[in-house]
Amino acid sequence: MAKVRAQFHLRVLKGNIKAIGPGKIALLEAIRDTGSISAAARKLRMSYRRAWMLVDDLNRRLKKAVVQATPGGKSGGGTTLSPTGHKLVDLYRDIERKALRHTSTATRALLGLLTE
Repeated sequence: MAKVRAQFHLRVLKGNIKAIGPGKIALLEAIRDTGSISAAARKLRMSYRRAWMLVDDLNRRLKKAVVQATPGGKSGGGTTLSPTGHKLVDLYRDIERKALRHTSTATRALLGLLTE
């Protein structure tokens, strides 16, 4: 039997444009974990082009860039999250946790409506 749980995902819109959402945050977390946009893209099963476009979109919408390139060399370069990227991920996940915690009673009631 599958475990039933609730999950919140915040989406920030700028006009009608999705500026920040669960996919972009997952990509930043994958970049943080892998040290590379291409490895993060593979991990999330998306094309490098798509991953780069999402990072570029975040960089254009935020006041400061979310990633930093590390210079190449024998082992090649890489990508790390900038302080802004780390802060964005931390704030986003904190909001999700707080939303779930503050709605726990209603969430349990909602889950109780599901069949077993």
